Amino acid sequence: MEAVYRSVAGIDVHKKMLAVVVRQERGEQVEYEKRQFGTNRADIQHLAAWLQAHGASEVVMESTAQYWRPVWNGLEPHFRLHLTHPLKTQAPRGRKFDFRDAQRLADRWSAGDLQESFVPGSEQRAWRWLTRRRVQLKRELSVVYSHVEGLLEQGGIKLSAVVSDLFGVSGWAMLEHIAQGVTDVEVLAGEARGVLRQKILQLKEALAGQLGPVYLLVLRQQMDQVRLVRRQVEDINQALAVAMQEHLAALHRLSKIPGVDLYAAQELVAEIGPKAAAFASAERFASWVGVCPGSQQSAGVNYSHRSAKGNPYLRRLLCQIAWAAIHTKDTFFASLFARLKPKVQGKGAAWAVAHRIAKVVWLVLHQEVEYQEKGSAPPNERTLVRKFKRMLREFRSLGLDVRALLDQQLPAAP
Repeated sequence: MEAVYRSVAGIDVHKKMLAVVVRQERGEQVEYEKRQFGTNRADIQHLAAWLQAHGASEVVMESTAQYWRPVWNGLEPHFRLHLTHPLKTQAPRGRKFDFRDAQRLADRWSAGDLQESFVPGSEQRAWRWLTRRRVQLKRELSVVYSHVEGLLEQGGIKLSAVVSDLFGVSGWAMLEHIAQGVTDVEVLAGEARGVLRQKILQLKEALAGQLGPVYLLVLRQQMDQVRLVRRQVEDINQALAVAMQEHLAALHRLSKIPGVDLYAAQELVAEIGPKAAAFASAERFASWVGVCPGSQQSAGVNYSHRSAKGNPYLRRLLCQIAWAAIHTKDTFFASLFARLKPKVQGKGAAWAVAHRIAKVVWLVLHQEVEYQEKGSAPPNERTLVRKFKRMLREFRSLGLDVRALLDQQLPAAP
């Protein structure tokens, strides 16, 4: 019997069934074995045994919705797994068959014609679930905040016009009284704390409203939801603190970057790993995230520099970090934003700052270096000349003669 040089399995993933094809290379001949499996845990165990019996060492599958995850988890201990995007392997319209799709996956992977998606290890995937869940919960808090503000407006209570944070210490204490039916503005305004005590008169005017029974019921439910979400966020924070205990050094290095707090550092580590080992360079990491200029070239003309979609979680996070770094005084990122804003407007300059921060994050994690703040560098001679020429053009556009103005201001030579 001729030896098998290479055996690769392709899986076309669906919700209730798996179409599996094993591609076996025997010398110059290629043979295929096909079989259909279910998607339950027992079925995946049978699939693993069948693949091992056929000598499969590598398995490639499509990232079909969420249905690939249990298949990946069940096969991960036994094989080298590869994940590809369905758009890169789809069949032509009218020629789509389950087993033919699985065979195409195996053939193209054997030929080196497929681009693999990044799938972190099981531990890092658990971190991702926690950090992404926390982001979702904070978004829910924002929605509830808007609903509560709308309820108060319904009753003519203009609390948000005076209190900056409805769910802060003072605002929350007032909301609890309002939810219990308290309408005495003296009692409500008495819950003000700190600098808000200086706005007692404005508070009394803003609280001179009343909610009906139906709206009070909805307000109590919204406040119960806020309490629940806050408890869930605290549980996630504690779970992440325990899970990332071994990577405190990486979190500490990241937190030195302007705009990065503990939560942002945890999200960065959860998305790319404590060492960013999956990315060979900072440029590749920025390209994978989708914060670098894109390309839509045809016939030698680039019609668009719009960035690729990339990782939506990291894109959002890096933009938030960029804006926080921009508003941090005496930092390199703030000076970079100020230098680029006249050319590409505010959002474009913030996007460029996010691109630079992505590269810094890769360096901090991959090379395990400390971030060194250089501060805002003084303008060099070339920059000063460019600014002077731009000012001259502005003066001329206004019809002003700069030389005549200078002659009027400067004293005559003795």
